[in-house]
Amino acid sequence: MQERLKELQQEAIQSIEQSSSLKELNDIRVAYLGKKGPITEVLRGMGKLSAEERPMMGALANEVREAIATTLEAKQKGLEEAAVLEKLASESIDVTLPGRPVKVGNHHPLTRIIEEIEDLFIGMGYQVAEGPEVEQDYYNFEALNLPKGHPARDMQDSFYITDEILLRTHTSPVQARTMEKNQGKGPIKIICPGKVYRRDNDDATHSHQFMQIEGLVVGENIRMSDLKGTLEVFAKKMFGEDREIRLRPSFFPFTEPSVEMDISCMICGGHGCNVCKKTGWIEILGAGMVHPNVLEMAGYDSRKYTGFAFGMGPERIAMLKYGVDDIRHFYTNDVRFLKQFSKHE
Repeated sequence: MQERLKELQQEAIQSIEQSSSLKELNDIRVAYLGKKGPITEVLRGMGKLSAEERPMMGALANEVREAIATTLEAKQKGLEEAAVLEKLASESIDVTLPGRPVKVGNHHPLTRIIEEIEDLFIGMGYQVAEGPEVEQDYYNFEALNLPKGHPARDMQDSFYITDEILLRTHTSPVQARTMEKNQGKGPIKIICPGKVYRRDNDDATHSHQFMQIEGLVVGENIRMSDLKGTLEVFAKKMFGEDREIRLRPSFFPFTEPSVEMDISCMICGGHGCNVCKKTGWIEILGAGMVHPNVLEMAGYDSRKYTGFAFGMGPERIAMLKYGVDDIRHFYTNDVRFLKQFSKHE
């Protein structure tokens, strides 16, 4: 029996070393170490042995099993590593081949303008504030000195959802909300970018949905000269250092006094052309000193605090800066139009 076990060990190890695949190796494992294998057959004859020989034969059988199992594991590890290397060799990539080109996108011209304006004002100490596009009538009109029945409400036809809820017609409600949140304490320096909605007929210069950026500064001793200086810095940064500005008297219900800001035409340098309609000036935005009523409604003491506000349309600025003649180009998703603003081509 001892010789038979040694013989089986040698046979098994020889078969393992000659095997060339994991399947063959598994067959050998079943053949020699399985319940119906020759080692098990030999051990069934242990009943015929004497009591002294049985422990010795049992120990020998375990040694044979362990030797075969160890050889199997080593061989299996070698075959698995060889299989991985073979697979890697067959799947190797020629890294010298040129890769497939990835098309690189670019910012939408309006996004670019808005970010440029945001960066400019953040650099001047402003914070970016945002608010809901579906707004309450109170914040959209009443808190901005436009009570119900005020004739100025006719200036902008609005998309009403209910009598008290509408799509905001400007980003000024964000200013009203911010002032209310600050509970009559200053200073405030914010810009409010976002989408606004008005019932306009869509044409080359009008859209029912467009972007607006408004700014608000509230504090002690804020004067008209601060507003003019801020707008001058903005005009020179956006349109060139040689731009001049002028302020014309105007009317907005939430500011008093109110002004329209014009910049000298960047096409003709102020001499007169078709873009500026021969005037030498182009209207850019509206602004003014915050109306005392607006400050009082937000909880501010209008004798102590003053402020200025301004509002501009990024579409108009983009049209002037890039020479775009139709506002609808910004919203048609025409790749031919958008590609012209790519930094990569």
